[in-house]
Amino acid sequence: MARPGFGPDGAAQHRDPRLSRSRAAVLGTLRGQPEPTSLAALSSATGLHVNTVREHLEALLELDLIDRRQAPVSGRGRPAWLYFAVDDTDPSEYAGLAAALASVIKQTSRTPTEDAMRAGLTWGTELAGDRPEPPATTGIQARRAVVTLLDDLGFEPRADARVDRVRLTRCPLLEAARKYPDVVCAVHLGIVKGALQTYGTDPDRTSLTPFAEPGACSLRLLAKAPETDLP
Repeated sequence: MARPGFGPDGAAQHRDPRLSRSRAAVLGTLRGQPEPTSLAALSSATGLHVNTVREHLEALLELDLIDRRQAPVSGRGRPAWLYFAVDDTDPSEYAGLAAALASVIKQTSRTPTEDAMRAGLTWGTELAGDRPEPPATTGIQARRAVVTLLDDLGFEPRADARVDRVRLTRCPLLEAARKYPDVVCAVHLGIVKGALQTYGTDPDRTSLTPFAEPGACSLRLLAKAPETDLP
């Protein structure tokens, strides 16, 4: 089933007729988050100017489609508002667990990025091993299986023909990624690498660039299987 994306191009196909495409995309982003999300994070994710996002949020508040609460006080200045969809009562198990994991790793680890990568590798290995797909025999088959896994996790991937460049058009951990980008992105990259290993492909040249363009992160899947890499 299609999920709302986190950029204007990822707005829900059957959006509320009261909403413009970009306003529906902001709402879709909030509905996909496991925790209330800041204006700055929404602006980064959608590629919209912060003032435009603020205008959309005010309209969504008036329509009672979202609500907001203030963030905890930290330092000087007024606490920021955090926004959430009022009907967002069923965040994914993955998103809630991953957000908690990112927070704990960041607060307790001396090497948070390395530990996050290891956690992601273990997680990706388990996720791939539990899936019903037949074993991949070529690199492109392995990459396709990984893209399917990412789609099921809520990233709304958009791959090129060779499946070696993938745009991740939705982030299920947007606010956590903004708070702890090194941890969250390392977990996500680890998931990809662990899955590729499970499918018999060397993932060493795999890389992830957060928010490489408005509304999308960039995943490079450059590894090949030991045998042929023909489709």
